Amino acid sequence: MEIQHISFANYQEEVAKSDHPVLLDFYADWCAPCRAFAGEIAAFAAKTDRVKVGKINVDESGDLAMTYGVMSIPTLVLVRDGQEVARRVGGGEVADIESFVAANL
Repeated sequence: MEIQHISFANYQEEVAKSDHPVLLDFYADWCAPCRAFAGEIAAFAAKTDRVKVGKINVDESGDLAMTYGVMSIPTLVLVRDGQEVARRVGGGEVADIESFVAANL
């Protein structure tokens, strides 16, 4: 699935009301680990049809970062039916993301 850029403006439509589970990647442009992790997230999104993938820039959408209590980036949050079901802090490889999603769906 294509990566969606999530902000307060499209959060309800893309995440809260989504028919699919959503994997949110909280990141910042200045964050080196986030930049390194971006390719892994993109590769995961290209391979999966089980979840939507959304990226939330914490500098542009600090309100969403606060709502989810994100204190460190990168952070992945898995949302199903509008509710957080799992969280993972830190980067990793595509296999790590796949394992995280599979274990929590």
